[in-house]
Amino acid sequence: MTYPTRTIALLCELLHPPAPPDPRPIQRLHNEMFEGGQPAYAGFQIGPQGPVLSNPVVSPGAVSQVAFLADRLQFREERGSLTHETFAAQVREIAERSAPLRGIPVYAGQQIILRSLVNPKTATDTRTFLRDRLFGFGDELDRLGRSPHLVGLRLGFGPDPEQSSAFGLRIESYNPDPRSLYIEVQGSFGPIPTQDLATVETNVLSTYGFLVDKVLPFLGHFDRRDSSGNDGEDAG
Repeated sequence: MTYPTRTIALLCELLHPPAPPDPRPIQRLHNEMFEGGQPAYAGFQIGPQGPVLSNPVVSPGAVSQVAFLADRLQFREERGSLTHETFAAQVREIAERSAPLRGIPVYAGQQIILRSLVNPKTATDTRTFLRDRLFGFGDELDRLGRSPHLVGLRLGFGPDPEQSSAFGLRIESYNPDPRSLYIEVQGSFGPIPTQDLATVETNVLSTYGFLVDKVLPFLGHFDRRDSSGNDGEDAG
């Protein structure tokens, strides 16, 4: 079963050895991007923790920026229209162009967070969907004496001999819209030399791939009608 995803946040941090958050290299980077045409970020500011490149936003709560902090690059795209492919390419471009200007020899690690909403096809209340189908709690939750306003699951997948990456997963009901499931995937990756920064783009795509190729099929197993045509778990 396939689902259209509605991505509400794309976040990425590239960790590096501590360095003073000097605004001059970032201002130079900003000028170079403008001279090349179609810059990824329109604005340059100096914030309390370091320089920031950003784009104007119109939606309440929206953010589009990258902050150059003392020990990391922090990318935030929240409640915007950027696709995960464009975000991945943008992270790579900024990482590649800023590393030599700031004298960064290696990124010690990369952390990625993707937040998306999906709507189950056979349920209109995701609290019931999670409680009865995914967990099979049924009426047992009544023993707690109160009905939960939020129902969710949290899983962690550490590195193994075949894969050095780690993933965290949250699946929850979504209070602003009971029809939607909130899905958060966190990807963690090891050191990346600045001579091989195509990897930072690949890691973003891999994290999104975990969502689409692993998490959504997992949910689809429970989002089925039974043999009588009623909503319920599939016996097979």
